[in-house]
Amino acid sequence: MEYTKKNYKKAPLSSIHFRIYFALALGQIACGFALGISGTALSQATDYINIPDFWVGLIGVGSLIGLAGSALMGKIADQFGRRRMLMLDMYLFSIFSLLQLATMNLVILFILRILIGLMIAIDYTVGNALLVEWLPAKESGRLQSQLIVYWTIGFITSYIAGILITGFGAHNWQIILASSVVPGLMAAIYRSIFRIPASPSWLASQGKNKTAQKLIQKHLGKKWGLSLKQIRSKKPKAVSLKTLFNPPYRRKTIVGGLFYACQAFSFFGISIFLPILLKSMNLGNNNLSGIIYNSCVLIGVIFGSLIFKILSRRMFLVRTFFLSAAALILLIIGNNFSPFFQISVFAIFAIVLSSGLVLDYPYPTELFDVKVRASGVGTCITISRFGAASGTFLLPILTHLGGPILAMLICTLVLLIGGTICLLWAPETSPKYI
Repeated sequence: MEYTKKNYKKAPLSSIHFRIYFALALGQIACGFALGISGTALSQATDYINIPDFWVGLIGVGSLIGLAGSALMGKIADQFGRRRMLMLDMYLFSIFSLLQLATMNLVILFILRILIGLMIAIDYTVGNALLVEWLPAKESGRLQSQLIVYWTIGFITSYIAGILITGFGAHNWQIILASSVVPGLMAAIYRSIFRIPASPSWLASQGKNKTAQKLIQKHLGKKWGLSLKQIRSKKPKAVSLKTLFNPPYRRKTIVGGLFYACQAFSFFGISIFLPILLKSMNLGNNNLSGIIYNSCVLIGVIFGSLIFKILSRRMFLVRTFFLSAAALILLIIGNNFSPFFQISVFAIFAIVLSSGLVLDYPYPTELFDVKVRASGVGTCITISRFGAASGTFLLPILTHLGGPILAMLICTLVLLIGGTICLLWAPETSPKYI
């Protein structure tokens, strides 16, 4: 009998797509908030307790170290599915956030930050895999690129929360650090009320075609189903790390990880410890300067999401790396110029670099097919977290050793390396330019 079902990846956007998208958007807000809050909290903590620069950097980098578990989370998701992990991670995220109130022990605090990062790794890796496997093919890249807007809202909200949360004396920094429980619980409760479905593509890749067909028809209607290619495909072998570093995935894995790492080094290094950097730059009103910077980050990701479909993925990456490096070079040269000039250039840097963040979700996802997608994306995120962790750990130390000039000089060098890697080796994944 002839197969008559239409490929569900060609279905129009419907309520199930928006339900999944909003569940992941809330998770992105929580993730951005948790990553951003540490710098504000720790800059206050140093006013009350003696924390060496080493521990300031280490606790700040804790959640990013946890994010390095993305490869493991992706491998688990490829073997056991996406849904259960996404239903649980935000509850654990909230518990770990709240536990930060219960201790001032730096080692325990560091461990809690790692565990929070591990939960964020699930949302980054597993959430993106589930989203791309449900969204219509023609809408997937655009909607994925817009997720970074929600992450940025969370990141900026954490900075504002750090300014507004006052009145708790020596424990104020702990309240700030634990405040990520609020967006975490919002995401967790939403996912419990509006339950996330399993991935039809993953079910099909495991040989569970009947279950996948029923799921598609339940949410999209009787005329939609798996593609013929998915129906005929056999259950894949387990994906090993070695697979991702062999042809045909090696170049994709290396470029996907290194572009992300170079971008994350500068973005997280500067953004998380923005209060420390601004204080050393002597620009005057540090809170106002920080709000301007973070507002420009939001402007940047919105601008990036608008031009996402116009530029090729490869050229988008190359331009954001080199232009943001140029802005930092200008800032280094003009370090004795007026505060207005420095803030203006810093704002341009924020807009340019953050516009490139819109590629963080769609580009690694587009590099890999469904058989290795969660593992591939997870490995790219793991590689990237070494960059993010290095930037976050080193910035307070570099600022202490050589002032903001040394910190920005290192960030510039890393951005130039990232731009060169993309210029030479980044594959093009945009359907419009392939």
